[in-house]
Amino acid sequence: MDAFYASVEQLDDPSLSGKALAVGGSSKRGVVAAASYEARKFGVKSAMSGRLAARLCPHLIFVKPRFERYKEISQIIRKVFFEYTDLVEPLSLDEAYLDVTVNKFDYPSATILAREIRKKIKDRTGLNASAGISINKFIAKIASDINKPNGQKTIPPEDVISFLETLDIRKFHGVGKVTQEKMYGLGIFTGVDLKLKTLEYLQDHFGKSGLHYFNVVRGIHLSEVKPSRIRKSLGAERTFSENISSEIYMLEKLEDIAEEVERRLKGSRVAGKTITLKLKTSDFNIQTRSKTLKFFISSKALIMEETKALLFQEPIKDSIRLLGISLSNLNTDKTPKVTPKLKEEQLKLPF
Repeated sequence: MDAFYASVEQLDDPSLSGKALAVGGSSKRGVVAAASYEARKFGVKSAMSGRLAARLCPHLIFVKPRFERYKEISQIIRKVFFEYTDLVEPLSLDEAYLDVTVNKFDYPSATILAREIRKKIKDRTGLNASAGISINKFIAKIASDINKPNGQKTIPPEDVISFLETLDIRKFHGVGKVTQEKMYGLGIFTGVDLKLKTLEYLQDHFGKSGLHYFNVVRGIHLSEVKPSRIRKSLGAERTFSENISSEIYMLEKLEDIAEEVERRLKGSRVAGKTITLKLKTSDFNIQTRSKTLKFFISSKALIMEETKALLFQEPIKDSIRLLGISLSNLNTDKTPKVTPKLKEEQLKLPF
């Protein structure tokens, strides 16, 4: 979806249409959750502090997020997806992968199918969507950003290699700012630069990610669309209006967070063995402390017992602006089932 949260706000309040809008908080602690395209022209983007966003765009309008409303519209959009295929892998409220190789209408073209899905989303929600179409998830993801907003891009099999070779490395999905700067420092600016590096070279400089970079620049990405994504962790966190430095106050905050984690675990009917305490200091450094238990837990009492031990594991030298608790190593099935027939038939659909 295009600027999803911001677009929903503009849809529901026509007075905001065409204006620079940020969903999130404008205070010194506020963070931008989403920005309209009008705001993006001024450099405003998600995860940016509200204070910086307001400085970049003085006429920026801030609105509070309404996640229940976003979920409501997201459900409408997902219903559209399932009208065409059961192989839908949601990534978030506003994004998903679809494998349409075997689709319910026997469409001969993935490009035409994507265009129809986008039109149906527009008809049912009033919102614009963009799409990327290609031979695997990695390239489709990159393609989905090319003609935003309200557009789509198809990278057919015969164009994949030339497309990747000319692409700026910063546009490769999964290459963040730190990795981008490291690659630039090594003389890797485009896909063709990356392709010239050996597997050994990439593994020496990027560790386990080296094999991924070696493969994807050659159009190799074997991850299937997984209709039932397995949750790997579940947690909650809180950012505070004022920094806190006393462990007593931290424990009070952690009590509330543990209660929320318990509620989410029970709602998802899962429990976890590995508990992690997350701390973000006043200078934005993130620390994590983890412990793996011999048994699964989901109750607030046990979560707090282990969290308290992690908190006092070593002294906290800086004041804290964020605390979080998460459970991983969950008691969930780890093997989503995909029928052999669908697996064999993937990626044969004409583009």
